[in-house]
Amino acid sequence: MLPLADISSFFSAVGKFFSSLAGLNWLSLLLALICFALYITARTRAWFNALRAAYPDERFEWRRLWGAYWATYGVNNVVPVRGGEVIKLFLTKSSIPNSSYPAIAASFLVEHVFDASFAVLTLTFAFTQGVFPKPPDFSKLGAFDLSFFFGHPRFALFFLTALGILVLIGFAVLSSRVRAFWARIRQGWTVLFDRRRYFREVWLVQLVGTVFRFAAYWNFLDAFHIGGSFRNVLLVIAINTIATALPLTPGGAGVQQALLIKVFAHNASAATVAAYSVGQQIAIAALSVGIGFFAIFFIFKFRSFREVLQAGKEAHEADKAAQRAERGGRRVPA
Repeated sequence: MLPLADISSFFSAVGKFFSSLAGLNWLSLLLALICFALYITARTRAWFNALRAAYPDERFEWRRLWGAYWATYGVNNVVPVRGGEVIKLFLTKSSIPNSSYPAIAASFLVEHVFDASFAVLTLTFAFTQGVFPKPPDFSKLGAFDLSFFFGHPRFALFFLTALGILVLIGFAVLSSRVRAFWARIRQGWTVLFDRRRYFREVWLVQLVGTVFRFAAYWNFLDAFHIGGSFRNVLLVIAINTIATALPLTPGGAGVQQALLIKVFAHNASAATVAAYSVGQQIAIAALSVGIGFFAIFFIFKFRSFREVLQAGKEAHEADKAAQRAERGGRRVPA
């Protein structure tokens, strides 16, 4: 019954959002979307700098990585379990000559170094404010993601253990090529081994992006009459951190809604907070899908996200066929 209740509460909040449109502060909403677009753009630049360190001898364009990032962000806001990462992997590899999938996938983790350190600060702040639910109480919030995992700790432990075993099996399967595989992984992390360059070209750029992120959430809170403040923005970012860690719904929508309603219960009426919890998600999803579609159409010349996925599948199969042919050629004497 939990998923049905979660869906019912979500659509109820959607109804409250549409009924509150007349009372929105549209200027604040517009400023929020502009700041959010600048935040994502800053992240794309930091990622571009990380890949430029990994492939110093290759020439590639920032606009293509900007487009790949936005296309992925758009898909992740409408598809669960971060399904857009496949699009990001394919579009990036097709944009960088002589690149490899392991190195590009490893580069995804570079930006999370900053994210992890910032998450520790925001979560620590959130849990000291007296309004954030304690982890044992997450199962009572009504969000399917949180209710399921925190309400079934044995299954959560089994899931994490199974995931670890699958990773080990993957390494066993790749054991014959593990040295080359790890060399490519290390290539994706090249910028991390140059601390000055990482700080200058990645960390500081992400910090600038975080300033725009603060401004975006501040204006979102003002747009829906919750009240923008330094404290409230940090609480929203902490909620997003938890929602991102459990991406079973598009953009972690169910988790965000449940936590926002709980945390801001004393800031505004339940209807206002519900409208904000869904309205912010809808606005960000619309922005990211719109820019993502613009990117795949005008930058990559695809007509739909599905066409990108199909092209990625075909390219992956072609790469595997080429690798098999190469290995077969090595066995045949000249």
